[in-house]
Amino acid sequence: MRKARLLTGIWGLTLLCAGRTEAQIVAKAQEAAVTPAWNKGIQPISRESYYNAIECGKQPGARPACVFYDADFCKNDDFALTFFTPYKMVSYTVWQAVSHKQPPPQPDYGAAQRTRVTLGITPVKGSKNPITALDIKRDGKVVKPVTQTVDEAGGRFIFDADAFAPRSAITIDLIGKSSTKTCLVSPAVLKTLR
Repeated sequence: MRKARLLTGIWGLTLLCAGRTEAQIVAKAQEAAVTPAWNKGIQPISRESYYNAIECGKQPGARPACVFYDADFCKNDDFALTFFTPYKMVSYTVWQAVSHKQPPPQPDYGAAQRTRVTLGITPVKGSKNPITALDIKRDGKVVKPVTQTVDEAGGRFIFDADAFAPRSAITIDLIGKSSTKTCLVSPAVLKTLR
């Protein structure tokens, strides 16, 4: 009788664990050279990053790599990740104007200073695993977002820039209703983020 209960318990745990499977993803840096160069990672806006972001926004094309550096970041079958950073706020503002044949604006430096890092998560077409939470882990510690919003359209997770500093690797746990995707991001890749 004890053996039957033990086997039933093990079987139940096996089914429970099978329902929360994890998939490991490794983030990759963009393969093509990105202009203007940047290797300092995501950080609060500074004089240097502000002017670099303005030059980035002046790049031609429908999706300049320096503005849309996060395309396919931690690519998986359930979730698409998009960053909104102080750098991206400036570069995107300039790119919007330039792509509409307007002169490049001087984006609001104060607004860029107040901008935190938003990691937006949306479901990939066909996904049946909606996002429920997100954790960032570094050196065995969990870095929780300052604030978050999750609904049927996805999630917005807001962090201070330090969560993405390129001093050591991080893992991003994308916790869905039926499974978790884990993305390993090396310091080398973190340096390429803007």
